[in-house]
Amino acid sequence: MPAAAGVRLRVKTRREARTPRTDRSERRRHHWAVLSLSLCLVGVVLLHVWLRLQVVRIGYALSTTSKLESQLEQERRELTVELATLTSPDRLEAMARKRLGLVAPEKGQVIVLP
Repeated sequence: MPAAAGVRLRVKTRREARTPRTDRSERRRHHWAVLSLSLCLVGVVLLHVWLRLQVVRIGYALSTTSKLESQLEQERRELTVELATLTSPDRLEAMARKRLGLVAPEKGQVIVLP
């Protein structure tokens, strides 16, 4: 029995019991899983970048629109002042006298209708 004491029994592990074909299909499955996960990750990153670009683009459009709104509001205020100036009774009376030669009516020229 001394000779048998030096002999070691080797038990095949699960991995060693597999055939080369099974190993290849598992490796292939693993590669596909890694590839699919990588493609999903790239897709998510591209979607995130696209969304950030949309946010920036809309921000610029909002800024431009806000500036335009301010300019139009200022122009409206200026036009309101101009309208008030042009339609003031004193100015209209002065222009009627100067350009059209109109004068204030005398007594008897005004007829009040019932």
